[in-house]
Amino acid sequence: MRRLEGKRIAVTGAAGGLGTPLVRLLRERGAYVIGIDRVGCATCDENIVTDLSNDHALAALAQTLARDTPDVLVNLAGVMRFGLHEDQPSDALDLCYRVNLYVPALLAQAVSAPMRGRGDGQIVNIGSVLGAIPYPWFAAYSSSKAGLAALSQSLRRELMGSGVAVTHVNPRAAKTPLNNSEVNRFLDIARMKADEPETVARRIVEAIVRRRETVTIGWRERLYTIVNTVAPRLIDSGIAPQIRRARAEFC
Repeated sequence: MRRLEGKRIAVTGAAGGLGTPLVRLLRERGAYVIGIDRVGCATCDENIVTDLSNDHALAALAQTLARDTPDVLVNLAGVMRFGLHEDQPSDALDLCYRVNLYVPALLAQAVSAPMRGRGDGQIVNIGSVLGAIPYPWFAAYSSSKAGLAALSQSLRRELMGSGVAVTHVNPRAAKTPLNNSEVNRFLDIARMKADEPETVARRIVEAIVRRRETVTIGWRERLYTIVNTVAPRLIDSGIAPQIRRARAEFC
C-alpha cells in the first residue's frame, strides 16, 4: 500500500461523508492530498475551495489542474436525486447531471493530455451500482452514473498504452449525508445494504493502488450487473416486490 508515497492526489468532494475517510486513508499511505470542495477539508494537505456548479469556478479549476496536474485525479463529488422523475425540478436535474457527469468529464479532459505527455497518471471516477442496475426513483442519478461508466471506459480505451490508468469504482449505498430520510427509507423497503464510509474508502484506495479498471462492491451487485446487461427482464421481475412496496410508500 506504500505505492502512494509522495503521490499528489486531487479529490473532489474531499470534505464529504465519503471524502473524509478517503483522504485520511490516502494520507496514511503517504499521499499528498489536494481537497477540492465547497468548504475546506481539515485533513487535506492543500485545499481548493470552489463551487463545481459555477461555470467560471469550474473553468478556473480545470485550468489549475491542467497547469499543475496531480499524479491522480479522483472524481468523488456527487449529487443524489430521489423521487419520481416527473416531479424533479429542472434545476435539480441540471445539477445532478452536471456534478455527476459533466464535471468529471471536464476535469478528466483537463488532466488527460498532461498525464499522457509525461507517460503516467491515473483518473479515478466514483460511480454507483445504481448506474449499472438503474433503479426507479433514481432516474437522474442512475443515468448520470451510467454515463460516468461509459466515460470511464471510453477514456480507458483512448489512453490505453499511454501509461495513464482509468479506474471506475461502483460502490453500493453508503451511510453518508448524501442519503436523505426518504433515500434511507427506500433502502430499508428495498432491503438494500448500505456500507460504512470507511469500508467504501478502503476499496477505493485499493483500486487506486492496484490501478484496477473496474470495481463493483458486493458480490450480489456484481452478479446483478451481469444479469441486467444480458437479461434485464430478470431484474425487472426480481425487483418488482421492492417497487410495489416503494410505490405504497412514496406514490
